[in-house]
Amino acid sequence: MKQILFIQTGTGMDVHGQNVTKASVRAVEDAIYQNSMPGIEKSLPDQKLENMKINVRLAVPLDRSELDTDKVKEVLPYGTVTVDVTDGGMATSSGIILEDKDDENDLMYIVNAAVEVGY
Repeated sequence: MKQILFIQTGTGMDVHGQNVTKASVRAVEDAIYQNSMPGIEKSLPDQKLENMKINVRLAVPLDRSELDTDKVKEVLPYGTVTVDVTDGGMATSSGIILEDKDDENDLMYIVNAAVEVGY
């Protein structure tokens, strides 16, 4: 990315089911769903949304190999999206195992996201 225009951050959790993709999608949604970018086109090359680049940085606590980055990318409606994954976030006890929620253990997964927007 040549120029970052802004960065949005968010946190997502999967309390039951230990699904790192679900927690990651929620983190990206948390980062973007409370924002509007009315002047973004004017800041992009040729003033076109298709020239926007988005880099999603995810801090994931466990099961990185289970992360479906295509589902994370689907959350972002415009631009060319890349996803970088690093160790981080948190895995902590939810206090209960609920088999009907697909729990394999009592862990909840917490993922942090930074969504960089630019060109």
